[in-house]
Amino acid sequence: MLNRIRASANGSGARKLRLLPLLAATYFMVSGGPYDLEDVIGYGGYKRALLLLFLLPFFWSFPTAMMLGELAAAVPAEGGFYAWVRRAMGPFWGFQEAWLSLASSVFDMAVYPTTFVLYLERIAPALTRGHRALALELAVVAAAVLWNLRGAAAVGEGSMKLWLFAISPYVALVGIAVFVGLRGVHGPFGGHASLAHPANADFNTAILVAMWNYMGWDNATTIANEVDNPQRNYPRVMLLAAVMVMLTYIIPVAAVAWAGIPSSRFTTGAWVDAAGILGGAGLAFTVVLAGSLDDFGTFSNLTLSYTRLPHALAEDGLLPAVFTRRLKNGAPWVAVLACGLCWALALGFTFERLITIDLVLWGMSIILEFIALIILRRKEPHLPRPFRIPGPDWFPILLALSPTLLTLYALHAARTEHVAGLPASLFALLIAALGPPLYLVAKLNKRSRHDQPAAVEL
Repeated sequence: MLNRIRASANGSGARKLRLLPLLAATYFMVSGGPYDLEDVIGYGGYKRALLLLFLLPFFWSFPTAMMLGELAAAVPAEGGFYAWVRRAMGPFWGFQEAWLSLASSVFDMAVYPTTFVLYLERIAPALTRGHRALALELAVVAAAVLWNLRGAAAVGEGSMKLWLFAISPYVALVGIAVFVGLRGVHGPFGGHASLAHPANADFNTAILVAMWNYMGWDNATTIANEVDNPQRNYPRVMLLAAVMVMLTYIIPVAAVAWAGIPSSRFTTGAWVDAAGILGGAGLAFTVVLAGSLDDFGTFSNLTLSYTRLPHALAEDGLLPAVFTRRLKNGAPWVAVLACGLCWALALGFTFERLITIDLVLWGMSIILEFIALIILRRKEPHLPRPFRIPGPDWFPILLALSPTLLTLYALHAARTEHVAGLPASLFALLIAALGPPLYLVAKLNKRSRHDQPAAVEL
């Protein structure tokens, strides 16, 4: 308790995230824009892609956003979902929640430097050959770490500007695509694109990539101590961000289909090609630059989120006390540096393998959060809830069903990907299974800290 009070005092003078910076940070933690949707189109075709991007939020995003809105408003504690699960189910399950999230972060965070390089490769392949690609990926990690050392408010406020720049090329692309589509047969491919399935259709991959593009809603909750009026702002941000993400996915995909660009041309980074076809080299260059900044913005905001977990665990004695150290601006600098190092070591996996493992681990953590919601409803019925999911008390159970089933689907689909000679689903389960023994190690560390004699000041 003393550690928690001391940590709050250390960060009390820091600027806090207001509504719009929190919205920008949440948007980047989940999406940042349509930049990584290409495989949904390439493997699913336009018809399936648009159906997925429209329907999936109602079974994946909105149930999760409502759950998070209630819990974040009721328990606005540092560590977010870790604090909720710990409060509802005890320290063992709280640790498992934190472990699943931190483990998934290793694979999640390796995606964005990878796609950063893939976008840049479209216009400057010489810069991304051989060791240069790894150097660029490491530069993304280092820059995000440095930005996060400036504090949560600096990241959130800067993200507002980044978002405006990252989305602006798509405003131009959508406008040109609509104009080209209206010209019909005079478009670059002789009319509107076919809605038929592409020759290399792989609907499983399309679903997994779409799910990955709609995940990450809970990440913003770990910085509750650094948010202004979290009881009011979190529910608003969750629902606003869910709608924003949905619209910024569906509108550009519908526009390029209308313009007639074949879905078979879409692989990771193909928005650059679409921009070049519709608007020339200038628009293509802008999409590359904005896409690279989008990946950097997403990586930076997720760094903001994930690094609060080691800090919260250390305050509870489950990690070494060095992780509780903060700068004057509230940034947990030891956790930021340690997480950045771990993410740098994970660079090198392919995009599909990364998202498959990430989805399974994150899905498990979301299931635990829904269980925490249900238990807290029963265990603490009089807990003040500034936002409460409408409906009877059994309604959260119904809400939890679709994210649970989708996580099981991701686990089943992951069997076709292989990591270290194992199916990705089995690899993810083995990582999850490390949680209980790691908790025992953490408990021993906590006990040894308590058993140590107090230092004598001279």
